[in-house]
Amino acid sequence: MTTTSPSSNRKPRRRQAKKEKSPAAVSESMPHPNKAHTTSLESIEVLPRTPLTSRTPRRGHAAWSPDEDGYADEVELSLLGEQERREAASDLTVEEEQAYLAQTDGKRPFSARDKRAIVLLIILYLIQGFPLGLALGSVPFILREHLSYSEIAVFSLAGYPYSLKLLWSPIVDSVFFSSIGRRKSWILPMQMVIGTIMLIMSYYSEELMSNPGKHLYTLSAAFTSLVFFSATQDIAVDGWALTLLSEDNLAYASTCQTIGLNTGYLLSYTVFLALNSEDFAKKWGVPRLSLGTYLFFCAFMSFAVTIWLLFIKEDKESTTEDISIKAVYTTMWQICKLRHVQILLIVHLIAKIGWQANDAVTQLKMVEKGLGREDLAVTVLIDFPFQIVGGWLAGKWSRGDKPLRPWIYAFWPRLALTFLFTLMVYWFPTPPISTGFFVLLVTATIAQSFAGTIQFGGISAFHTRISDPVVGGTYMTLLNTFTNLGGTWPRYFVLKGVDWFSVAKCYIKDADVIVPAQECVSEHGKSACASLGGDCVTEQDGYYIVSAICMGFGILSVLFFLIPTARKLQAVPVSKWRIYS
Repeated sequence: MTTTSPSSNRKPRRRQAKKEKSPAAVSESMPHPNKAHTTSLESIEVLPRTPLTSRTPRRGHAAWSPDEDGYADEVELSLLGEQERREAASDLTVEEEQAYLAQTDGKRPFSARDKRAIVLLIILYLIQGFPLGLALGSVPFILREHLSYSEIAVFSLAGYPYSLKLLWSPIVDSVFFSSIGRRKSWILPMQMVIGTIMLIMSYYSEELMSNPGKHLYTLSAAFTSLVFFSATQDIAVDGWALTLLSEDNLAYASTCQTIGLNTGYLLSYTVFLALNSEDFAKKWGVPRLSLGTYLFFCAFMSFAVTIWLLFIKEDKESTTEDISIKAVYTTMWQICKLRHVQILLIVHLIAKIGWQANDAVTQLKMVEKGLGREDLAVTVLIDFPFQIVGGWLAGKWSRGDKPLRPWIYAFWPRLALTFLFTLMVYWFPTPPISTGFFVLLVTATIAQSFAGTIQFGGISAFHTRISDPVVGGTYMTLLNTFTNLGGTWPRYFVLKGVDWFSVAKCYIKDADVIVPAQECVSEHGKSACASLGGDCVTEQDGYYIVSAICMGFGILSVLFFLIPTARKLQAVPVSKWRIYS
């Protein structure tokens, strides 16, 4: 704030009022009722507030100021042109006008409220990443040494609750204890349940993993329940994000999700895989981390965050409307009936098919061909900082009127990298891996992950922008459900397809007989051939066929549907996506 010098008797220069009063000035001279002015444009309400300056508020106008945290729910007078705004501010001093223009045109820095909200969201998403990293990452890798791709496909169904959470999200949005808070009423018990399940599993994990073929369905049920409760917590956290952050910084909700979820996923996937490896433990002289011990650590973290959350007060949401479960399901149906929402859901269902073989099978194939867990761990650890940077950049690039721009641009790098990884699997060297190949692997992994993080952040920011806060949890979950479903539903068929298109034979040398084999990947397939005194050989790997089908579909869909449709969707006004607000 600029102040005048005490030694100067000059008064601040004012703009000369025009002799002829403009219609706005005439209107200002008339008495105003203590109500908002309503326009005919989508019922936009513009409150009669003026910027806070060093001067006493003018008579007839109520001055406004940010709250104690520096946050204000401003209404931008974007209906006025530049010249009209200057005329409306004609009675301000030069200093006041500069302060007003700085508030209007400049970017507001993060408030203390927003900083606290970002930390809270990152921690809540971190808790979600623990069970997801186990169910979708490290455990399938451990099972690959014992099971076929078809059996791993059965375990992959454990990730489906995260993609089907839409079915019970209206209950999460509607049922809550007002004394606890709409979102905390669900976050607190879900984290307690997640911690309890992990604590129980920590005592039986070694027994279950010692013979996964026998306990396949028990393992699948246990991790399915973990993912289910994590998905329920995610519904509440997504809805809370819409009210925790200010309107200007809502795009950073996706950044919080990217940082928190990826960190938890990384710890449960890459870090755990490395520390769980006996070779890694011997090489670096550290004790081997068992699955039971890590599950105990995750349970402790879940309980600790739950206790910390008890001391955080949840602000009341802007709406006081009490929506019943039936009303939320009805609202969800009304959302789905919107034409542009239907198109967006179709986009989500097919957008990730192009690189599904790469996401589901490539790393498993590399491990099958000799890539060590510690090599994989080093690769992803190097990649992790780039994921964080990518999430932050996605939040920045998604601000403005084209939030889907980073999502669109990242399609071509992801498809190109999918093709590169397919070639790398085909020409995978015989261990030990050379330094040059390892550098190529790390570089390609970083580029692929960076492009994926940019896409994730861009589409999440778009969801945050268009979601209706009144049913925020349900709206965000509806969109995120189809986003996740687009990467989940093809996975089962991709894994099944690898075995389906593969041709394996058992060569019995003593009898000079060739017997068709079901597969030569799992312990069961190899032992079945070994019991006949033969060698199991894969003559045709179905991975390359499935990868070619996915990439072909991806290229055609991106060219003729996904990119043109995305550009049209981001041009739809935000008000057209809303139901209540």
